[in-house]
Amino acid sequence: MHRQLKLFLMADSFYVLALGMFGPIYAIFVKEIGGDILAAGSAWAVFMIISGIGVFLMGKFQDKIKNDRKFIIIGYSMRSLGFLGYYFVSNIAQMFTLQIFLGLTAIMITPASYSFYAKHVDSKNLASEWTAWQCVWDTGQGIAALIGSFLAAFYGFKTLFLVMFFVSLISSFIALNLKEELSIKNNNRHGR
Repeated sequence: MHRQLKLFLMADSFYVLALGMFGPIYAIFVKEIGGDILAAGSAWAVFMIISGIGVFLMGKFQDKIKNDRKFIIIGYSMRSLGFLGYYFVSNIAQMFTLQIFLGLTAIMITPASYSFYAKHVDSKNLASEWTAWQCVWDTGQGIAALIGSFLAAFYGFKTLFLVMFFVSLISSFIALNLKEELSIKNNNRHGR
């Protein structure tokens, strides 16, 4: 596995850890700020629709720019601010606004992450290297769900959001070490 891929997986593992802490208990938080099932579903729908359409459009844009590293760093940093934003949310209107912002962060992160990863995958190990990323996501979110549930149950949502913020910042700092270009030796190995 290419060193840059390992570095990316390390950065993404902290991002996934922060992200996964809140997912399973999101609806409980929405209820605590005065929302109901419809509000929770609608806010999530806003996030998903914005990120879904935006990711497609951003992918076309990033194909022309070809600077994955910059978008990964900006995306992780924006997502960290989004996680911190939950700390200040006290009503449904603020929740919808934050979900829009988080949708924008997904637009920054997703195409760049896929592009960066694809550029560094060894063509002889496609299955194992792509599933390594899936392993980070699945196990990371599983571990995160336990941690997030524990933190929210015993220390409250405010503490959870601060932990999410600080854990996700680690992603940004690790991502600063990513390199955009492959070495000539690596390009030849991949047949590029």
